[in-house]
Amino acid sequence: MSTTTPSERPLGAVQRRQRAVLRLDIAPGVHMLQHASTNAYLIDDGGAITLVDALFPSSHRHLGRALAAIGRSPADVRALVLTHAHFDHLGMAAGLRDAGVPIWLHPADAPIAAHPYSYRPARPRLLYPLRFPAALPILTAMVNVGALGVQGIREHTALEHGTTLDVPGAPRVLATPGHTDGHVALHLPDRDAVIVGDALVTLDPYTAKTGPRVVAAAATNDPELALASLDVLEGTRAKAVLPGHGDAWLEGIGGAVAAARAAGVD
Repeated sequence: MSTTTPSERPLGAVQRRQRAVLRLDIAPGVHMLQHASTNAYLIDDGGAITLVDALFPSSHRHLGRALAAIGRSPADVRALVLTHAHFDHLGMAAGLRDAGVPIWLHPADAPIAAHPYSYRPARPRLLYPLRFPAALPILTAMVNVGALGVQGIREHTALEHGTTLDVPGAPRVLATPGHTDGHVALHLPDRDAVIVGDALVTLDPYTAKTGPRVVAAAATNDPELALASLDVLEGTRAKAVLPGHGDAWLEGIGGAVAAARAAGVD
């Protein structure tokens, strides 16, 4: 696992997609752990950590290294907050649960969390590699790091829209349905950042397109609702936009939402 500063671009050639990269202080006290083109975030609050999203089963060793790199240990992880329950964000959740880490999730995503491969996107996934062959290395890298072996979970605490969580960093929960029924974003107003999960990404794993956009209908439950949820993100006025896939967007949520609306949904 390599460690970079926000000014560097660690993910380049396709052959590097399986690498894990830690990007320090992508927002104040917020660190991005990228693995197989998917992002998790470590919110550091006085030495206590909230982990946002759980990547893949094999990401566990990279999480340990990331914690060590910021002077923390697995014992400092006080909460796992899931933006949604798709397999590429749920990967380490069962292991963290077994280690005693409380897990937070919106109730509407509980069925997916229990059965990570039982969900219906708006369009069939199998057609997308034919339409967008550039996405094949991304999807293959995900499979190679455990995307097909994610264990479901049933134990979690319910997230509610508008609440501020009593976890390190005190993120404010924003319901942003569309990608999944229970998708949420997490606003960190004191850090001028919003963790948007897959409500808005800068790399679409199903098309390989870059720039702010809503994830393709191959993995989005309700594209129209997903586009409508961009209004909620825009309301944060956050400078740092921290997506579930792709590089952080540090030019403000307004520009990111405008670009996503213009891009539409593939």
